[in-house]
Amino acid sequence: MLEHGGGILRAAAQYGIAVENWLDLSTGLNPQGWPVPPISPRSWQRLPEQDDGLEQAAADYYGSPLLLPVAGSQPAIQLLPTLRPPGRVGMLPLCYAEHPWHWEQHGHTLSRHAPEDIDAAVDTLDVLLLCHPNNPTGTTFARAQLADWRARLASRGGWLILDEAFMDATPEHSLLDEVGLPGLIVLRSVGKFFGLAGARVGFVFAWPALLQQLAEAIGPWSINGPAREVVKLALQDHAWQQAMRGQLARDRQRLQQLLQDHGLTPAGGSNLFQWLHGAYCPALFDFLARRGILVRRFADGPSLRLGLPPDEAGWQRLEAALSQWEKP
Repeated sequence: MLEHGGGILRAAAQYGIAVENWLDLSTGLNPQGWPVPPISPRSWQRLPEQDDGLEQAAADYYGSPLLLPVAGSQPAIQLLPTLRPPGRVGMLPLCYAEHPWHWEQHGHTLSRHAPEDIDAAVDTLDVLLLCHPNNPTGTTFARAQLADWRARLASRGGWLILDEAFMDATPEHSLLDEVGLPGLIVLRSVGKFFGLAGARVGFVFAWPALLQQLAEAIGPWSINGPAREVVKLALQDHAWQQAMRGQLARDRQRLQQLLQDHGLTPAGGSNLFQWLHGAYCPALFDFLARRGILVRRFADGPSLRLGLPPDEAGWQRLEAALSQWEKP
């Protein structure tokens, strides 16, 4: 199993700090997630039904009806490599680890390309897969550039796959309005912006034939009834969404400034996390963990990803810890 953010129980055991005493900044999830109301008994007692309004709520929220609800992005990440013969797949040097793992497991040849090198390489690829914004670097690309890459890949039967798990905070950068064009696949999830990671709900956007292939491979009832009910309501709560986008933009600036004030200028980030890169990162990870603050560590680089504190007490705790840090 690949390592991901979270793992608070393991950290508690390793550092001898009780679970309830940790500040978990390791996941990149919105710590002020959508407030879940009581769930109706009916959603627990009946098999999930597709006419419950979830698909329509998602089509309205995302702006495209060409979608398939899935149990988080993970089923699509695992199945997409099985839907085409082994080929050449390009990704960024550092990205969400589940993507390269599954493409390589199914016989595809993986190549890594820095953002500035993708344009020169795209005509040698069968698939270009980008997390957008990238996890963990926060790298984004111009919509016109993405559209050009999609057209060049599609002309040879290739795919552009965009994992937009962190896109909800800045939807103006999304390519969802292009869905339906040949070769474009977009993945979205309610785990990050809505803070509903435990619901395990995501959506695949693509042309109808591909969605049908995925639906047949996944099978029926892939999302449980309570999750369908909650996510439908969250997608319909436009007032909360608008207010939260503003809050996250302010919190991003606050976290950037806090890190800079302590000599830790971010190398990248998004409205939900900041990314630090440098030889000091392993020492900073351990320094924070010994004070009950968990961040996400990446061996490649090395680098760290810090999510947003959940409340003012969390902000003050992070600032107090960083004030004691002396960068090597």
